[in-house]
Amino acid sequence: MADHTREKQYQAHVSLRDSKGFTRLGLRANAAWHADPKRLGIVLARYKFVAKMLSGKARVLEVGVGDGWASRVVKQEVGQLVGIDFDAVFVEDANAAMEEPWAFECRVHDMMDGPVAGGFDAAYALDVLEHIPAADEDVFLANMAASVDAPGVVIIGMPSLESQPYASPGSKEGHVNCKTAPDLKAVMQRHFHEVFIFSMNDEVVHTGFHKLAHYLFALGVGTRAQSRPVTT
Repeated sequence: MADHTREKQYQAHVSLRDSKGFTRLGLRANAAWHADPKRLGIVLARYKFVAKMLSGKARVLEVGVGDGWASRVVKQEVGQLVGIDFDAVFVEDANAAMEEPWAFECRVHDMMDGPVAGGFDAAYALDVLEHIPAADEDVFLANMAASVDAPGVVIIGMPSLESQPYASPGSKEGHVNCKTAPDLKAVMQRHFHEVFIFSMNDEVVHTGFHKLAHYLFALGVGTRAQSRPVTT
């Protein structure tokens, strides 16, 4: 293997390889890289949106962290990040891939079982709510709201209902609760005083016509009193 790059500014890449090895993708990211590589760019764009919306927050909770491969995009912009997931397989994979300076706490917790203590001033869940049955969505969102200190900010990202006829079978697996933008806003308004809706197509976030959006973001600000506390 060649050890010296032709241009000296790239030699640091070789040094990093030799000193730390290569960073591995997580379980889900690895599968996407094999099946649909462009999806990695789209996922990173979703995390970048969250990172910029929550930039400067001291302590942030990610619900449904999965393998955690993209979470460092948020970690880059906030003080502390804690990730939870109800699937121990993904949490173990995320922890196995942790490396400095991007390491963060990641543990098993099912948000349906109750809020997460820890003094969070923001929380987010990407590609999670669509997996929660509609009958349980208020418990899930109330427990998220109860996990953040007032006034609190919570971001929910999910595929739009309109996108589902065009989604791949693998993408649609487990999707039992996709929503239109008005419906997502309505359910969020039951838990937050202010709700802002954004549309997304591939890597582009915008405020355009929601029925043409492939993906939706809802940003809720100011938790409502009735969201605290919730028990299952």
